[in-house]
Amino acid sequence: MNEEREPGGNTNEQQQPSSGTWVTTDSVVIPVIEEQLRVETRQVETGRVRLIKTVQEVEETVAVSLTNETVEIERVPVNQTVGAPPPVRYEGETTVYPVLKEVLVIEKRLMLVEEVRVTRRRTVSNSTERASVRQETVVIERSGQNSERPAPDRGPSL
Repeated sequence: MNEEREPGGNTNEQQQPSSGTWVTTDSVVIPVIEEQLRVETRQVETGRVRLIKTVQEVEETVAVSLTNETVEIERVPVNQTVGAPPPVRYEGETTVYPVLKEVLVIEKRLMLVEEVRVTRRRTVSNSTERASVRQETVVIERSGQNSERPAPDRGPSL
């Protein structure tokens, strides 16, 4: 072994002939090893689902309430003189509209010529109609559950 001394007589370094490692009186060089962990994921198909949708047309019977309104018009001659125009009046479901004309005599008078009578009659009847309506049903079939095959790449999922 070769030793070198400093003027104070202290040993500064020594070299080990077989290993090539330098040892100093102040420190020892020790190699440091670090392990790194890398985590990855992959898609694994665990099963498949198939949806079957069918559309059916179903005849339905519905009860519909229909309203029909008729108007009866009756002309009733009156031929009376009146001092002022009579107002429109109501007699039950009938509305009476007076019709006037002026008649020239030595003096002018109003004569009620006729009345027009309007009667409304309303009937309600029930009718049965048939109509087609659509219904959708969905059947779900599952297959290949828990298989360890990778899933096919289908692009970004929503």
